[in-house]
Amino acid sequence: MKKFLVFLTMLFLMFSTSACTSEKPGILFNKYPITEDTVMGYETVFGVGTRIYYLVLMPEKIHSRYAYLQIIKKGSAGRLGYKVYYGKNIRLKNEQIYYYDDYIVINEPGNYVMQIFSKDNPQKVLTMGEFLVK
Repeated sequence: MKKFLVFLTMLFLMFSTSACTSEKPGILFNKYPITEDTVMGYETVFGVGTRIYYLVLMPEKIHSRYAYLQIIKKGSAGRLGYKVYYGKNIRLKNEQIYYYDDYIVINEPGNYVMQIFSKDNPQKVLTMGEFLVK
């Protein structure tokens, strides 16, 4: 009986102290094409003129199948110190409902922010990630 009470107490403590969170969107950057083997090689510093591979993970389905990718350069002479460097409309295919991967080449050094918007709600940022080009 004593072992059973200890077991129930441990079970109660385990469930009451564990924190379950939902999946969150994110962007992974890498120097190499993203595959199952290289997905854990997360990088945020890249050289000028090199390919920056990225993987956008979206746990919630985008209903319109269209997204907007925007890259902003921080600290430039644009509006309030930010300059829109690149923008692209993305059409998600049937197998890409929850992710999107591609690469970009940036030829100017600086700090950059990549943002993903849904065409359903273009004011809400789905996810964002920062990287540096030296």
